[in-house]
Amino acid sequence: MKKLVAQRTSLIDASGIRKVFALAAELKDPVNFSIGQPDFDVPEPLKQEAIKAIEAGLNRYSQTAGEKDFQDEIAARMTTEFGWDNPAVLVTSGVSGGLLLAFMALVDPGDEVIMTDPYFVMYKHLVNLIGGKCIFVDAYPDFGLPVEKIATAITDKTKMIIVNSPCNPTGLVYSDDEVKALAKVATEKDILILTDEIYGQFCYDGPCPSIAKYHDKVLLMRGFSKSYAMTGWRLGYVAAPASLKPVSKR
Repeated sequence: MKKLVAQRTSLIDASGIRKVFALAAELKDPVNFSIGQPDFDVPEPLKQEAIKAIEAGLNRYSQTAGEKDFQDEIAARMTTEFGWDNPAVLVTSGVSGGLLLAFMALVDPGDEVIMTDPYFVMYKHLVNLIGGKCIFVDAYPDFGLPVEKIATAITDKTKMIIVNSPCNPTGLVYSDDEVKALAKVATEKDILILTDEIYGQFCYDGPCPSIAKYHDKVLLMRGFSKSYAMTGWRLGYVAAPASLKPVSKR
């Protein structure tokens, strides 16, 4: 009998967090530390805007890359924050959807992807699913950004380095000096950095330092799920400097 399921599916598994989440669903009023779900509701003005849009009939397919007005607003913010001229913007089904698209577009079988350990559970499974190789860099015991270890882990097969700050699952925010130091290494080695900043608004001592300020070869991922409690809306985006826009084939 032929196998119905592709062999690559054996490379992925449900995360431990998701397994605990499923078990807790059967408990009465549990205290939930399992998943990134805000403890407040979507702000009322946003609810009303969504209702207006639904009632206005804005319920059909959008443009593939996102509605132009929305893209333009994001692009303007990227220009203000990072000085990017005419940045590329793609609206995605959450940052998770953006991660899947990015790995599929960038990682070939055998390519190495560097990430610090501990890491967000999806990174490993997506890289493995596509045929890439995860290179884990130990960030224990303080969970800081181990720049020297990352530099040592870079090889001629390195395709990208993943940066996640504020970090999931540790909650740590990398310092400006740390991200500058890693940006210097990535620039010298000409390595792409994927920076996952979905928790960027949860930095309470000032703005969260972004490596996008210091490195031109960067893919920035942000979204609205956490900061506006709209996790079920699946609304994220990917942005990059114009220099990373692919050249169209004719």
